[in-house]
Amino acid sequence: MNIEKLFDSAFEKKGKNLFVLPGFESGKLNQDQVRDSYNFQWNLVNKSGERDLAWNFQKDWYLKLYGFETEENLKKFLRAKRVILDAGSGLGYKAAWFAELAPESVVIGMDISEGALLAAENFKHIPNLYYVRGDLAQTGFKDGSINYISCDQVLQHTEDPEKTLREFARIIDGSGDLAVYVYRKKALPRELLDDYFRKATHGYSEAEKMEMSAALTKLGKVLSELNIEIDFPDIPIMGIKGGRQDLQRFIYWNFVKCFWNEKLGTEISVATNYDWYSPSNAARYSEEEFKTMLSKTGFGKINFFRSEEACYTARASK
Repeated sequence: MNIEKLFDSAFEKKGKNLFVLPGFESGKLNQDQVRDSYNFQWNLVNKSGERDLAWNFQKDWYLKLYGFETEENLKKFLRAKRVILDAGSGLGYKAAWFAELAPESVVIGMDISEGALLAAENFKHIPNLYYVRGDLAQTGFKDGSINYISCDQVLQHTEDPEKTLREFARIIDGSGDLAVYVYRKKALPRELLDDYFRKATHGYSEAEKMEMSAALTKLGKVLSELNIEIDFPDIPIMGIKGGRQDLQRFIYWNFVKCFWNEKLGTEISVATNYDWYSPSNAARYSEEEFKTMLSKTGFGKINFFRSEEACYTARASK
């Protein structure tokens, strides 16, 4: 397939596997700040020695988040899709994974950040894989041209998630599938602190934000290594769930994100904390709000739904 035939708007071809669409520099303060934040983050992670560990962790999680469970099940699913879009592809490893699992399909990774440029270079050896730098709310694709859209851990960072979902509904074909992830609302103290931190950090330099993220990672590590479980009381009015819990997890879910994962290592843990507090756009939803948003934007049929402490995920169709 000639990928250029999928576009319904102007584009600039930057190489064999890279396209740039106008409009990714939006002039919208929050969206441009998110773009710049991820420019910094993806360049950092791309150089990390722990990068491949993070990718493998994310692949395993993806299989669970969207109900595939095994890579073989995902392969069968993808091979039935002619055109696949990884919406918000970051460094592009997931789009590359899809392309390798479904070599007869056309796979496109789209991202507003410089991640698209890095991905195009890192995965230029995969013949059925392309990357586009552009805005997910203005993809430039023709109506009904995409058979599967994966928008994993990205929708909440867009300027207007509902507008983005309506764009997905426009470009997906009638029998197509959408896999989408949103942040879940946490306990009230955590929500309030998250909002305050996110606004406060906008005045910080990247070095200051990384310093804060490193300190939060150290806090998470110290608390984890205490290995203390406490029987906490329920505080329903604040959304705090009681019961016997690890101290680090109790603080993490209810008060402040202090991510630490020994398997992923320090660099990726720091990047994860940076990822939470740096982007301006970071919408969170209740289960009802998420399902209502899907229905309003054209994805009324939920074929799979998963609830985790951190998120909600769904596979939905029209």
